[in-house]
Amino acid sequence: QARLAVAVDPSDPQAVQASIEKEGVNLVAILCTHKHWDHSGGNRDLSRRHQDCRVYGSPQDGIPYLTHPLCHQDVVSVGRLQIRALATPGHTQGHLVYLLDGEPYKGPSCLFSGDLLFLSGCGRTFEGTAETMLSSLDTVLGLGDDTLLWPGHEYAEENLGFAGVVEPENLARERKMQWVQRQRMERKSTCPSTLGEERSYNPFLRTHCLVLQEALGPGPGPTGDDDYSRAQLLEKLRQLKDLHKSK
Repeated sequence: QARLAVAVDPSDPQAVQASIEKEGVNLVAILCTHKHWDHSGGNRDLSRRHQDCRVYGSPQDGIPYLTHPLCHQDVVSVGRLQIRALATPGHTQGHLVYLLDGEPYKGPSCLFSGDLLFLSGCGRTFEGTAETMLSSLDTVLGLGDDTLLWPGHEYAEENLGFAGVVEPENLARERKMQWVQRQRMERKSTCPSTLGEERSYNPFLRTHCLVLQEALGPGPGPTGDDDYSRAQLLEKLRQLKDLHKSK
C-alpha cells in the first residue's frame, strides 16, 4: 500500500522534503491554514517537486499555488485520514483550522490550529474584529477535551508568563509552566497540548470565566452570557499581551 503523506503549513520546503525522504512517503496533499509566508512559503517548491500534490486552503485567503479550495466543514480524505476544515476568520479573513479525526485509529483527534490558537495564547486579529476572533475561538472550544493541539508556532513559555500576569493564582498554569521549562531544559518539544489543558489556563479561551471578567472587565451582562462583553475582554487581553511582549 502506498505510503501517503500530508503536510500542514509547509513554510520550509527543504525541511519537509528531508522528512519525506527519511520516512519514504509520497506527499499528496498540502493543507494551508492561511496565506502568510511562514505557513505557505513551501507551496511552490513542494507542488513543483510533487506534481500530483494537491494544495488545499480557503479561496478567500490568496493561498499560493492553491488547487483545491475549501469551505467550512469540507472534508479532505487521504487514505484512511479524514480531515475536516473549519472556518476560523480573524487572523486572516480566510483562516482555516484542520481537525484530523482520531476515530479510525481509536485515538484522540488532532487540531492543526495555524495562527488561531497557540499553547496558552492566540494569534493577532489582522483581518476582522474581536467579535470575529471570539466566534472562531468558540468554534474550537466546542471540540473534545482530549483533542491534541498542534499550533502553528511555539510560544509556550512567553504565553504562559503572560497568563500568569492576568490570572496569577491559576495552579494549572503554574504546573504547565514548570513542565514547559523542564521540557526546554531537556531540549524537548512542548507540543502538543490538549484542548482540555488549554481551557484550564489559556486566557484567550477563558473570557467566560468570572475571575478574568472581574480582573479586567467588562463583566457579563444580566444573563451572564454577553458575547459583546466577552469580545471586549478578548480585545483587552490582546492589547495587554502585546504590551507584555514589548517589555
